[in-house]
Amino acid sequence: MFLQKIKNQESGVLLYGITPPKADTSAERVNEIAQKTIDRLQSLDIDALVVYDVQDESARTKEQRPFPFINALDPLSFASEYLASLNIPKIIYRPAGKFTADELSAWLQQLHDQQFYPVFVGVPAPDYPVKTDLPEAYRIWQKHQDTSVIGAVTIPERHEVLKDEPIRMLDKMGSGVTYFISQCVFNLDFAKKVIEDLSASCRDRQIPPPTIIFTITACGSLKTLEFMEWLGIHIPESLKEEFINAADMLETSVRVCLNIARELTDFCIERTIPFGFNIESVAIRKAEIEASVDMTVAIAEMLKDKGLRSPSGIPGSPSGHTVQELSIN
Repeated sequence: MFLQKIKNQESGVLLYGITPPKADTSAERVNEIAQKTIDRLQSLDIDALVVYDVQDESARTKEQRPFPFINALDPLSFASEYLASLNIPKIIYRPAGKFTADELSAWLQQLHDQQFYPVFVGVPAPDYPVKTDLPEAYRIWQKHQDTSVIGAVTIPERHEVLKDEPIRMLDKMGSGVTYFISQCVFNLDFAKKVIEDLSASCRDRQIPPPTIIFTITACGSLKTLEFMEWLGIHIPESLKEEFINAADMLETSVRVCLNIARELTDFCIERTIPFGFNIESVAIRKAEIEASVDMTVAIAEMLKDKGLRSPSGIPGSPSGHTVQELSIN
């Protein structure tokens, strides 16, 4: 189970991340989307489903947003009301600063009652009026610490600029955080630098390192590439050129993503860092959704080959590609 794997600092954790449907989606259509999600995921070998809280981050940057922002359904409501038959734990994101302490306490109780797990994130803009700061939000959560786990976000790109990501992570670990989910990784050097510096900081303090779950996302179009960069994901120029000039950008990005997963696996194993992967599927194009499923199957197979997941019950790939075709060994 996800809870035990995080508490026991086991490597090989595998998550799948989605966004809820748009807020103005009809109830009939939401049911249809939910059923397709359940059908797609119920045969996958994953430990938990991540449901993101979609926020308007336009104030974070002066760059124009490539896609217009549209409000999405509340992630907890979507997960509990529409995905209940998907019998895996759910990880729910929430910007703690947007809510009062009482509201957060009630929300956390709802999660705990359903055996869901929270990830607190920052507010969507630096000047957003904060109702509850993160330290207080973590204190509210601590009444559940014996029977739950709480995660946080790590951003390798931020460490490249500010050089303080391990300090941020250690502060959150002091508040009870035991695992971190990264922003989407396309720059291996940035991700490895966070791991190296965090590992050194934990050694200096003589504390065990947290579990790091790397987010992996396929890129199937120029518009998706533009949006990723707008979100702050750093894609090295050489890799960007490779994507742009590829005969099939999606196929190329899947190959790159699987190679990133393989390199990060070897890197963390060598340094005894507990780790896992979160395969993100936030695009609406069918081909990109299928690619995310194929990557999940391939990464699960790779982790099994490394002895990090049970070898039994390997699911097939719903989109028709074999694991061998997507091999990352």
